[in-house]
Amino acid sequence: MEKSNPRKLILEDGTVYPGYGFGSLSDKKLELVFNTSMVGYQEILTDPSYTDQAVVMTYPIIGNYGINEEDHETVRPSIGAMIVREYAPEPSNFRSSSTLGEFMEKWDIAGIQGVDTRELTRKIRTLGSCKVLLTGPDTTVEEGLAILNSWEFAHDQVSRVSTKGRFISLPGMDCRESAESIQEERDCPLHVAAIDCGMKLNIVRSLNALGCRVTVLPWNTKPETIEALHPDGVFLSNGPGDPMDVPETVDLVKQLHGKYPIFGICLGHQILCLSYGAETYKLKFGHRGGNHPVKNLLTDRVEITSQNHSFAVKEESLAGTGLAVTHINLLDNTVEGVQQAEDRAFSIQYHPESAPGPQDSQYLFRRFIEVMKGGSLDA
Repeated sequence: MEKSNPRKLILEDGTVYPGYGFGSLSDKKLELVFNTSMVGYQEILTDPSYTDQAVVMTYPIIGNYGINEEDHETVRPSIGAMIVREYAPEPSNFRSSSTLGEFMEKWDIAGIQGVDTRELTRKIRTLGSCKVLLTGPDTTVEEGLAILNSWEFAHDQVSRVSTKGRFISLPGMDCRESAESIQEERDCPLHVAAIDCGMKLNIVRSLNALGCRVTVLPWNTKPETIEALHPDGVFLSNGPGDPMDVPETVDLVKQLHGKYPIFGICLGHQILCLSYGAETYKLKFGHRGGNHPVKNLLTDRVEITSQNHSFAVKEESLAGTGLAVTHINLLDNTVEGVQQAEDRAFSIQYHPESAPGPQDSQYLFRRFIEVMKGGSLDA
């Protein structure tokens, strides 16, 4: 382990974790969370859902396969920091185009290694997701706490990471390249209007792979814009922050009820539930990892899922909304999926598009395809 660039973490309760910096060495005020995935640090690093967060990786060695240009989940990463036990600065992977540290420095993502990440994870499980300051060795605890006490979590993450204009991704194209401009349309069996609240690119890839033309739209798109596109279905994406921070998106979905099949993932799941009158709440330390068991109540089967969220839907608030619970988390019985069969709307709290990760839930994209073709959610 390279012991240069001494850095430290100061938690909001005054706990200090010393270590050594890599990537960007700028100071960061962030929300502290953890992820238990054994692989996929690049996908985590580029997932917009981690905007303004410092992610503790419980797997001890991070960076050993470098960074490649094909597996990014966004073109502009917005995560705040990555906290690891040991950073591997010399990757071994024929696909690697840069080291993890080089990539993080390029995008001003702070890194700290040499931290006991297992202990820090237990701390988060006890304290809950909390404020953290990543800073240099000369910052005192008193100075760090004063900075954290005067800082509040942002509420504009979705507006920052959502696309600023419409773009189209077509089967057979690289959605990273089409993300900057509208591409020439071509005949596709189905057309999906996707509301981008911080969407992972693998969602677009998954829909393209099933033959869909995907028109990606900003988070605050108006209903008439979608209606003018005449889509076969509407998709609600994942994204960062509190779903209550995007009432414009909730109102949009409310006005689309019953007009088109709707499929939501993660934040999109929460937004769909809010649009029907349900409520959400913040979990103590969230769900982030690649091995969460979820039971499908429609089939009585258990899926191993990839998850990344801080908020969940209150099950008791679903009464009278018309939404029925379809999936539950077997670790804490939180709601993981709902549907409104009459409106052909359904949503999932976890990530069926996860890559790398379990593939148990990819059937959900095929289910969306069948519903757009006229199938029933009751089938």
